[in-house]
Amino acid sequence: MARKTLLGNKIRRLRQARDLTQAKMAELLGISASYLNLIEHDERPVTVSLLLKLGKSFDVDLADLSDEDDRKLAAGLREVFADSTLDGGEVGAEEIKALAEAAPTAAKAILELYRAYRLAREDAQSMTLGLGGGRTRKTVLPAEESRDFFHDRTNYFDELERAAEALVRGAALPPGEPWRVMLDYAKVKHGIAVEIAPPEALDGAVRRFDAKTRTLRLSEILPRASRRFHMAYQIGLVEARDAVDGIVAAAKLASPETETLVRVGLYNYFAGAVLMPYAPYLEAARALRYDIERLAQRFGASFEQACHRLATLQRPQDKAIPFWLVRTDVAGNVSKRISAAGFHFSRFGGSCPRWIVHEAFASPGRILTQIARLPDGATFFSIARTLTKPAPGFGEPASTLAIGIGCDIARAGELVYADGWDLQSRVREVEIGVGCRLCERENCRQRAYPPLQHRLDMDPAVKGASAYAFKKR
Repeated sequence: MARKTLLGNKIRRLRQARDLTQAKMAELLGISASYLNLIEHDERPVTVSLLLKLGKSFDVDLADLSDEDDRKLAAGLREVFADSTLDGGEVGAEEIKALAEAAPTAAKAILELYRAYRLAREDAQSMTLGLGGGRTRKTVLPAEESRDFFHDRTNYFDELERAAEALVRGAALPPGEPWRVMLDYAKVKHGIAVEIAPPEALDGAVRRFDAKTRTLRLSEILPRASRRFHMAYQIGLVEARDAVDGIVAAAKLASPETETLVRVGLYNYFAGAVLMPYAPYLEAARALRYDIERLAQRFGASFEQACHRLATLQRPQDKAIPFWLVRTDVAGNVSKRISAAGFHFSRFGGSCPRWIVHEAFASPGRILTQIARLPDGATFFSIARTLTKPAPGFGEPASTLAIGIGCDIARAGELVYADGWDLQSRVREVEIGVGCRLCERENCRQRAYPPLQHRLDMDPAVKGASAYAFKKR
């Protein structure tokens, strides 16, 4: 399952950025110039010892030399070039890989152009059908731009971590049960009182702050973990405002709507960092081998909050396992995605039905595990479980979601969930795709759509395993 570490383009870019010749860089690394030349042309893999020398000699984070970013870019480009409306000749996997590795900035620009193109095309179709009300949307949808904002930053914000740590120290918040201390802190320092109210008194909201009376009203249907979270969020609106303003200003987002969504996400981040402080949470995660239920119990958090916090522990000097995280409903709509582990989420369509996140709905409340292998060879250990949010009362439907979290197979042995798995064997490995429209695997029994990049090749006299037979170009 191990992949050779071929990082030629990244090392070449690093050398050129430092204005070094191959001979000079080779001298600093203690290798020959000819060997460095082979590495830069991906004819030799980079050994662990050489990676450590690179990090020490050039003061770079080894994570910056990972091939995860290139693979994510390549996955996005495959979606672009698979669009039949852009057919200008087949762009093969090797060309896409070369583009992502050699010109990552150009690759990102292509993705942004394609996203703008899709939205413009949808606007044109809406106007043709009379669905647009005479108005077109902005080039970027606020919800998508907001998700991309967090996704592109691997959901780590040092400014908010520092602000949260300052609050924890200043208020002397005890781990696990900070509710009473937070109540006193909010009242004494900010004059904020808290009231637990019935849902009907909040007009359908679960949290409402009255600025005139300085009263935070929380719905009585919220579980304890959610009440703590909303309390920390409210304090963050005051104490983390400068940090949030700075992050949003630097992002240069496309619309006020996106700014609002990003601000909400950043205050949520702050609340999680207050209730699950970075250093204690990372120490506990390592000691408990990333047992999510134990972490949730220890820090008084929900299962989802504990998962989300794991996916944010990417402080450069002290990182946890890089995790990806996704949250979806039973219809497959993704409402949260984080990809610190380099998992390739479909940006423009549905995900693979063979992925364990969807299977979780068939086993409510149970933790399921899976080794999933993507078409490019990237292999991940996946964990999934359903979450049920309480209904406001009798006759109202509860909300059921599935949350998935996982890491590269190389780090799976550090997880308690991998006990009993043979991580070197491929017998129980499940081949998944980014989505049916991009997946080239033939004879998939769960294929919902034919691949966009290939022509159908159907024979009425033959019924295969898949609903769609196709011919690879």
